[in-house]
Amino acid sequence: MVAHLEKLAAANPAKLNWKVSIVDLLKLLDIESSFEARKELAVELGCPPELMGDSAKMNVWLHKTVLKKIAENGGNIPKELLD
Repeated sequence: MVAHLEKLAAANPAKLNWKVSIVDLLKLLDIESSFEARKELAVELGCPPELMGDSAKMNVWLHKTVLKKIAENGGNIPKELLD
């Protein structure tokens, strides 16, 4: 999966840093990355309510959770990105 994400990032004209940015990761996965879409996805994935009021904390939680979901579904995500 990492190789696939790296390939998608290399082919994208924008410099997408999917390893740290939830917006960039969602763009690579062809998922809507607007703030409202991220909020909906965070709720859908069970983001703790105390993080929902702070967009930075919500984004960090969402980034790790999306990577964990990829790993749970067979994607080989490096351990350091999941911690």
